[in-house]
Amino acid sequence: MSLLRNKVDFVAFVSVTMANPNGDPLNGNYPRTDYNGYGEISDVCIKRKIRNRMQDLGQSIFVQSDDRCDDGCKSLSERAKLGLKGIKDRDEYEKQACERWMDVRSFGQVFAFKANSNKSKESDGPASASVRGPVSVHQAVSVSPVEIHSMQITKSVNGDPSETRSSDTMGSKHMVRFGLYKIKGAINVQLAQKSGFTQEDAEIIKESLSTLFENDTSAARPDGSMEVCRLFWWQHDCPSGQYSSAKVHASVQAVKKELVDVPACFDDYEIVMKELPNLHCEMIDRI
Repeated sequence: MSLLRNKVDFVAFVSVTMANPNGDPLNGNYPRTDYNGYGEISDVCIKRKIRNRMQDLGQSIFVQSDDRCDDGCKSLSERAKLGLKGIKDRDEYEKQACERWMDVRSFGQVFAFKANSNKSKESDGPASASVRGPVSVHQAVSVSPVEIHSMQITKSVNGDPSETRSSDTMGSKHMVRFGLYKIKGAINVQLAQKSGFTQEDAEIIKESLSTLFENDTSAARPDGSMEVCRLFWWQHDCPSGQYSSAKVHASVQAVKKELVDVPACFDDYEIVMKELPNLHCEMIDRI
Protein backbone atom coordinates (compact mmCIF):
# COMPACT_ATOMS: atom_id res chain seq x y z
CA MET A 1 0.00 0.00 0.00
CA SER A 2 1.33 3.43 -0.96
CA LEU A 3 1.48 6.31 1.49
CA LEU A 4 -0.72 9.29 0.73
CA ARG A 5 1.31 11.71 -1.40
CA ASN A 6 -1.21 14.41 -2.37
CA LYS A 7 -3.27 16.59 -0.06
CA VAL A 8 -7.03 15.97 0.19
CA ASP A 9 -9.86 18.36 1.06
CA PHE A 10 -13.51 17.41 1.43
CA VAL A 11 -16.93 18.96 2.03
CA ALA A 12 -20.16 17.09 2.77
CA PHE A 13 -23.69 18.49 2.95
CA VAL A 14 -25.89 16.61 5.41
CA SER A 15 -29.66 17.01 5.72
CA VAL A 16 -31.48 16.56 9.03
CA THR A 17 -35.27 16.17 9.08
CA MET A 18 -37.14 15.80 12.37
CA ALA A 19 -34.11 14.36 14.15
CA ASN A 20 -31.57 15.33 16.80
CA PRO A 21 -28.18 15.19 15.06
CA ASN A 22 -26.09 15.91 18.18
CA GLY A 23 -27.74 16.59 21.53
CA ASP A 24 -26.06 18.68 24.23
CA PRO A 25 -25.91 16.64 27.48
CA LEU A 26 -25.53 19.85 29.50
CA ASN A 27 -28.77 21.23 28.05
CA GLY A 28 -31.23 18.36 28.37
CA ASN A 29 -30.00 16.76 25.12
CA TYR A 30 -31.30 19.79 23.21
CA PRO A 31 -29.88 19.95 19.65
CA ARG A 32 -26.72 22.04 19.61
CA THR A 33 -27.12 25.59 18.29
CA ASP A 34 -25.06 28.76 18.45
CA TYR A 35 -26.29 32.16 19.69
CA ASN A 36 -27.60 33.02 16.22
CA GLY A 37 -29.71 29.87 15.94
CA TYR A 38 -27.46 27.96 13.55
CA GLY A 39 -27.31 24.23 14.22
CA GLU A 40 -24.03 22.55 15.15
CA ILE A 41 -22.65 19.00 15.11
CA SER A 42 -19.39 18.57 17.02
CA ASP A 43 -16.28 17.22 15.32
CA VAL A 44 -16.16 14.50 18.01
CA CYS A 45 -19.63 13.31 16.98
CA ILE A 46 -18.64 13.23 13.30
CA LYS A 47 -15.45 11.29 14.03
CA ARG A 48 -17.44 8.80 16.10
CA LYS A 49 -19.67 8.09 13.10
CA ILE A 50 -16.65 7.80 10.78
CA ARG A 51 -15.06 5.31 13.20
CA ASN A 52 -18.28 3.28 13.23
CA ARG A 53 -18.31 3.16 9.44
CA MET A 54 -14.62 2.17 9.37
CA GLN A 55 -15.49 -0.70 11.69
CA ASP A 56 -18.42 -1.70 9.46
CA LEU A 57 -15.96 -1.79 6.54
CA GLY A 58 -13.76 -4.29 8.35
CA GLN A 59 -11.11 -1.97 9.79
CA SER A 60 -9.59 -2.38 13.25
CA ILE A 61 -10.58 0.53 15.52
CA PHE A 62 -9.00 1.61 18.81
CA VAL A 63 -11.67 4.00 20.13
CA GLN A 64 -14.70 1.71 19.97
CA SER A 65 -18.09 2.53 21.46
CA ASP A 66 -19.28 0.04 24.10
CA ASP A 67 -22.16 -1.25 21.98
CA ARG A 68 -19.80 -1.97 19.07
CA CYS A 69 -16.93 -3.60 20.97
CA ASP A 70 -15.56 -6.49 18.91
CA ASP A 71 -12.54 -7.61 20.98
CA GLY A 72 -13.95 -7.95 24.51
CA CYS A 73 -11.88 -5.08 25.92
CA LYS A 74 -13.68 -2.92 28.47
CA SER A 75 -11.39 0.14 28.27
CA LEU A 76 -8.85 1.85 26.04
CA SER A 77 -6.02 0.95 28.41
CA GLU A 78 -7.00 -2.72 28.25
CA ARG A 79 -7.11 -2.60 24.45
CA ALA A 80 -3.70 -0.89 24.32
CA LYS A 81 -2.16 -3.48 26.67
CA LEU A 82 -3.61 -6.32 24.63
CA GLY A 83 -2.52 -4.96 21.27
CA LEU A 84 0.86 -3.44 22.19
CA LYS A 85 2.01 -5.74 24.97
CA GLY A 86 5.72 -5.72 25.71
CA ILE A 87 6.64 -2.68 23.59
CA LYS A 88 8.74 -0.31 25.72
CA ASP A 89 10.20 2.03 23.09
CA ARG A 90 7.91 5.02 22.55
CA ASP A 91 8.59 5.38 18.81
CA GLU A 92 7.95 1.70 18.20
CA TYR A 93 4.82 1.87 20.38
CA GLU A 94 3.41 4.71 18.27
CA LYS A 95 4.37 2.97 15.03
CA GLN A 96 2.69 -0.29 16.01
CA ALA A 97 -0.42 1.56 17.20
CA CYS A 98 -0.74 3.24 13.80
CA GLU A 99 -0.28 -0.04 11.96
CA ARG A 100 -2.80 -1.85 14.14
CA TRP A 101 -5.67 0.67 14.33
CA MET A 102 -6.95 2.76 11.43
CA ASP A 103 -8.51 5.47 13.58
CA VAL A 104 -5.15 6.03 15.30
CA ARG A 105 -3.28 6.60 12.04
CA SER A 106 -6.22 8.71 10.77
CA PHE A 107 -7.20 10.97 13.70
CA GLY A 108 -4.26 10.43 16.08
CA GLN A 109 -4.43 9.34 19.70
CA VAL A 110 -2.93 10.13 23.09
CA PHE A 111 -1.87 7.04 25.06
CA ALA A 112 -1.58 8.13 28.70
CA PHE A 113 -2.56 5.39 31.11
CA LYS A 114 -1.73 4.67 34.74
CA ALA A 115 1.49 2.78 35.28
CA ASN A 116 1.30 -0.78 36.63
CA SER A 117 0.67 -0.46 40.37
CA ASN A 118 2.58 -3.69 41.08
CA LYS A 119 6.19 -2.52 41.04
CA SER A 120 7.46 -6.09 40.92
CA LYS A 121 6.07 -6.49 37.43
CA GLU A 122 7.43 -4.99 34.24
CA SER A 123 5.82 -1.88 32.86
CA ASP A 124 3.09 -2.42 30.24
CA GLY A 125 4.66 0.19 27.97
CA PRO A 126 5.86 3.80 27.87
CA ALA A 127 4.33 6.18 30.42
CA SER A 128 2.76 8.13 27.57
CA ALA A 129 2.78 8.27 23.81
CA SER A 130 0.92 10.33 21.24
CA VAL A 131 0.19 10.23 17.53
CA ARG A 132 -0.86 13.23 15.44
CA GLY A 133 -3.31 12.12 12.79
CA PRO A 134 -3.52 13.58 9.28
CA VAL A 135 -7.35 13.67 9.05
CA SER A 136 -8.90 16.84 10.49
CA VAL A 137 -12.65 17.43 10.66
CA HIS A 138 -14.37 20.73 11.48
CA GLN A 139 -17.55 20.90 13.51
CA ALA A 140 -20.52 21.03 11.15
CA VAL A 141 -22.68 24.17 11.04
CA SER A 142 -26.07 24.52 9.40
CA VAL A 143 -26.35 26.69 6.31
CA SER A 144 -29.41 28.50 7.72
CA PRO A 145 -30.76 28.91 11.27
CA VAL A 146 -32.69 25.84 12.42
CA GLU A 147 -36.04 25.56 14.16
CA ILE A 148 -36.17 23.20 17.14
CA HIS A 149 -39.37 21.25 17.73
CA SER A 150 -39.95 19.92 21.25
CA MET A 151 -42.46 17.19 22.02
CA GLN A 152 -43.75 16.05 25.40
CA ILE A 153 -43.62 12.28 25.87
CA THR A 154 -45.03 9.93 28.51
CA LYS A 155 -44.20 6.56 30.01
CA SER A 156 -46.74 3.81 29.48
CA VAL A 157 -45.46 1.70 32.38
CA ASN A 158 -43.00 1.95 35.24
CA GLY A 159 -39.65 0.33 34.64
CA ASP A 160 -39.40 -1.22 38.10
CA PRO A 161 -42.04 -2.29 40.67
CA SER A 162 -40.36 -0.09 43.30
CA GLU A 163 -41.01 3.06 41.26
CA THR A 164 -43.76 5.17 42.77
CA ARG A 165 -44.14 7.62 39.93
CA SER A 166 -47.21 7.44 37.77
CA SER A 167 -46.94 5.84 34.36
CA ASP A 168 -47.86 9.17 32.78
CA THR A 169 -44.64 10.87 33.95
CA MET A 170 -43.76 13.59 31.45
CA GLY A 171 -40.55 13.97 29.49
CA SER A 172 -39.33 15.87 26.43
CA LYS A 173 -37.93 15.00 23.03
CA HIS A 174 -36.22 17.65 20.89
CA MET A 175 -35.77 17.61 17.11
CA VAL A 176 -34.52 19.84 14.31
CA ARG A 177 -37.43 20.36 11.91
CA PHE A 178 -35.03 20.67 8.99
CA GLY A 179 -31.42 21.69 8.65
CA LEU A 180 -28.71 21.42 6.02
CA TYR A 181 -25.30 21.08 7.66
CA LYS A 182 -21.88 21.55 6.05
CA ILE A 183 -19.03 19.26 7.13
CA LYS A 184 -15.49 20.34 6.17
CA GLY A 185 -12.22 18.48 6.50
CA ALA A 186 -8.77 17.79 5.08
CA ILE A 187 -6.01 15.17 5.02
CA ASN A 188 -2.45 16.42 5.61
CA VAL A 189 0.31 14.62 3.69
CA GLN A 190 3.16 15.38 6.10
CA LEU A 191 1.26 13.85 9.02
CA ALA A 192 0.04 10.99 6.83
CA GLN A 193 3.63 9.97 6.11
CA LYS A 194 4.44 10.00 9.82
CA SER A 195 1.44 7.86 10.81
CA GLY A 196 1.58 5.53 7.80
CA PHE A 197 -1.76 6.73 6.39
CA THR A 198 -2.16 5.40 2.85
CA GLN A 199 -4.04 6.26 -0.33
CA GLU A 200 -6.19 3.20 0.38
CA ASP A 201 -7.01 4.64 3.82
CA ALA A 202 -8.14 7.87 2.14
CA GLU A 203 -10.55 5.87 0.00
CA ILE A 204 -12.00 4.29 3.16
CA ILE A 205 -12.46 7.78 4.67
CA LYS A 206 -14.30 8.81 1.50
CA GLU A 207 -16.52 5.72 1.66
CA SER A 208 -17.20 6.32 5.35
CA LEU A 209 -18.21 9.93 4.76
CA SER A 210 -20.49 9.10 1.84
CA THR A 211 -22.34 6.47 3.91
CA LEU A 212 -22.03 8.24 7.26
CA PHE A 213 -25.47 7.35 8.64
CA GLU A 214 -25.68 3.68 7.72
CA ASN A 215 -26.26 1.55 10.85
CA ASP A 216 -26.70 4.74 12.89
CA THR A 217 -30.40 4.44 13.67
CA SER A 218 -31.67 5.53 17.09
CA ALA A 219 -34.81 7.01 18.64
CA ALA A 220 -33.29 10.45 18.10
CA ARG A 221 -32.25 9.66 14.50
CA PRO A 222 -34.78 7.37 12.78
CA ASP A 223 -33.81 5.76 9.48
CA GLY A 224 -33.98 8.32 6.67
CA SER A 225 -33.98 11.35 8.97
CA MET A 226 -30.30 12.10 8.28
CA GLU A 227 -28.66 11.83 4.86
CA VAL A 228 -25.39 12.74 3.17
CA CYS A 229 -26.88 14.64 0.23
CA ARG A 230 -23.64 15.50 -1.56
CA LEU A 231 -19.94 14.90 -0.95
CA PHE A 232 -17.17 16.89 -2.63
CA TRP A 233 -13.68 15.37 -2.65
CA TRP A 234 -10.60 17.19 -3.93
CA GLN A 235 -7.23 15.47 -4.33
CA HIS A 236 -4.48 17.98 -5.09
CA ASP A 237 -1.53 17.22 -7.38
CA CYS A 238 1.13 17.97 -4.73
CA PRO A 239 1.74 17.32 -1.00
CA SER A 240 1.11 20.90 0.17
CA GLY A 241 -1.93 21.45 -2.03
CA GLN A 242 -2.55 23.79 -4.95
CA TYR A 243 -4.87 25.92 -2.81
CA SER A 244 -5.40 26.42 0.91
CA SER A 245 -8.06 24.31 2.62
CA ALA A 246 -9.97 27.47 3.51
CA LYS A 247 -10.18 28.49 -0.15
CA VAL A 248 -11.22 25.00 -1.25
CA HIS A 249 -13.92 24.72 1.42
CA ALA A 250 -15.25 28.18 0.55
CA SER A 251 -15.48 27.27 -3.14
CA VAL A 252 -18.67 25.28 -2.47
CA GLN A 253 -21.69 26.96 -0.90
CA ALA A 254 -25.34 26.04 -0.42
CA VAL A 255 -27.56 29.04 -1.23
CA LYS A 256 -31.26 29.21 -0.42
CA LYS A 257 -33.33 29.43 -3.61
CA GLU A 258 -34.92 32.78 -4.32
CA LEU A 259 -38.58 31.83 -3.81
CA VAL A 260 -37.94 29.75 -0.67
CA ASP A 261 -38.79 31.38 2.64
CA VAL A 262 -38.12 28.57 5.11
CA PRO A 263 -36.09 25.64 3.67
CA ALA A 264 -37.73 22.25 4.24
CA CYS A 265 -35.55 19.95 2.14
CA PHE A 266 -32.22 19.75 0.31
CA ASP A 267 -33.86 20.78 -2.97
CA ASP A 268 -34.70 24.18 -1.45
CA TYR A 269 -31.00 25.00 -1.78
CA GLU A 270 -28.81 25.51 -4.81
CA ILE A 271 -25.24 24.26 -4.58
CA VAL A 272 -22.94 26.91 -6.02
CA MET A 273 -19.41 25.83 -6.86
CA LYS A 274 -16.56 28.14 -7.82
CA GLU A 275 -14.12 26.46 -10.16
CA LEU A 276 -10.53 26.24 -8.98
CA PRO A 277 -8.25 25.92 -12.04
CA ASN A 278 -6.30 22.65 -12.36
CA LEU A 279 -7.90 21.14 -9.23
CA HIS A 280 -10.16 18.18 -9.94
CA CYS A 281 -13.22 17.67 -7.75
CA GLU A 282 -15.03 14.35 -7.42
CA MET A 283 -18.70 14.85 -6.56
CA ILE A 284 -20.73 12.02 -5.01
CA ASP A 285 -24.42 12.87 -5.16
CA ARG A 286 -27.27 11.64 -2.92
CA ILE A 287 -25.83 8.46 -1.44
